[in-house]
Parts: sequence; structure tokens; C-alpha cells
Amino acid sequence: MQHVKNVALIIIGSFIFALGINYFAIPNGLSEGGIIGISIVLYYVFDLSTGLSTFILNTILIMVGFKYLDKQMMIYTFIGIFTTSFFLWTTEHLGTPIESDSLLAPIYAGLFAGGGIGLIFRAGGTSGGTQIISQMMKKNWGWSMANATLLIDMIVIGGSVFVIGQQKALLTVIAVYVGARAIEFIVDGLNMRKAVTIISETPDEVLEAVNSNVPRGVTVLEGYGGYSKKDKKVLYVVVHKQETFKLQRIINEVDEQAFVVIHDVRNAFGGGFK
Repeated sequence: MQHVKNVALIIIGSFIFALGINYFAIPNGLSEGGIIGISIVLYYVFDLSTGLSTFILNTILIMVGFKYLDKQMMIYTFIGIFTTSFFLWTTEHLGTPIESDSLLAPIYAGLFAGGGIGLIFRAGGTSGGTQIISQMMKKNWGWSMANATLLIDMIVIGGSVFVIGQQKALLTVIAVYVGARAIEFIVDGLNMRKAVTIISETPDEVLEAVNSNVPRGVTVLEGYGGYSKKDKKVLYVVVHKQETFKLQRIINEVDEQAFVVIHDVRNAFGGGFK
């Protein structure tokens, strides 16, 4: 059942991505990053179908990067490449230009393209192209998918300046940035975690209140006050982003003077987290 759900997400994501390219980007003379950016440039110069060129380029790239993908991701990636190329082909010449001086075109192009890719990533696949390279960078260097994709896209967009011009290239940068943030929100944002460090004069009372009201384990660390020269108990807990305000309220009710530090956690697994 989960495989069916994942394949459905890939198909939906591929269609949304294709709409972003053919309905907003190409009619307004914009480009994109990665393999699709190269395909768009080929379309502008040689009138070559973006669906066909994307399929060919992705097939070559996946033959190079297949060893960095596990078996399931490989299957999902093949599906993503096929459906993305298919929808790019079937939705060609679909859109109409938005006013050339409007920011709506790059914003919507970024939202649709990034949102589509985000759904594909969330299903455990890629649409091929630079997403395969992004997966390699994530596995080897710990980069986030969004930032790795953004870096590669900027390189491709730099080369497209000679075809679409400086103004369109700058608008494309906006589209790619919006797309990267859309990917980040869909992949990471719905499961964002927060790490909370608590230093209180009444740590036992705070610990009891947190344990009683928040279904998360609290770690007690031994600390030492550099100013007070006293031993202290430092509480550390990781919670869902949605639980942060509740946790702050609980701490404030027990100790208004507690020192609390909250920072983002990109990934958390085990201990009750998937």
C-alpha cells in the first residue's frame, strides 16, 4: 500500500513540475536549473522537445550515478524520469505569457516546479537529473537536498545567460530560489524538529512538568555555571515544531527566569521519531 502511495506522489509531483515548466517558465522566456535548465536552453536554440531531451540526459546521468541509489530509490527514480518526461511532452505549449515585468511568472514557476520535485523527494525518488547528484551529495557530505539542488541550479543558470539574457536569468534565479524553499518545506518542513536546552534554578520541577505534559524524553546533563561557579542540571529535549510553544508555556509556568535556547534540528530519528 505504501508503494502505491509513493508512486501516486511521484506521478502527481511530476505533473505539477511539468506545469511549472510549460505553463509558467517557458512561455515567459525563463530557464531553470539542472538538467531541465539544459533542456529548456536546447528548446530555445533548437526547438527540441524538453520531454525528449530531459529523458535522454537523465538516462545518461542515471547510468553514472546508479550506484549511489538503493534498489527502491532506483525504481522510483526510473518512474520519476519517465513520468516527468511524459508530462513535459504532453503539456508542451500549454501556457500563456504573464507580463514580462511581473514577478508572478518566476514565483509561480518556482512554486510549481519545486513543489512537484518536493513531492517526488518525499516519496523516496527523484526526477533524475541533478536530483541524483543531490542525493549523492546528501549521502557523502550531509548536504540538504534543497541546498545541493540550489547550488547545481545556479551553475546551470549562469550558463543560460548567453541564451535568455541577463534579465531573464535573474528572474530565473528567483524561480529557482522559490523552488528550493518549496522543496525544503515539503521534504523537511512538515517534520521540522526543534532542540530545546533548558537551564533553570528549579530543574527537577521543570523536568517533572515537561515529562507530564510533553510526550518526549528529556535528557539531564551535568553543567557548571561559569558566572555562578555552581553545578547545574541542564535539560535537553527534542520536540516537533508544533510542540515548541506548548513547551515554552510549560517552562514559563514553572520558572519564569529559566534560560531557554531553541534551535532547528534537520533530522531526528529513534526515541519516538520516525
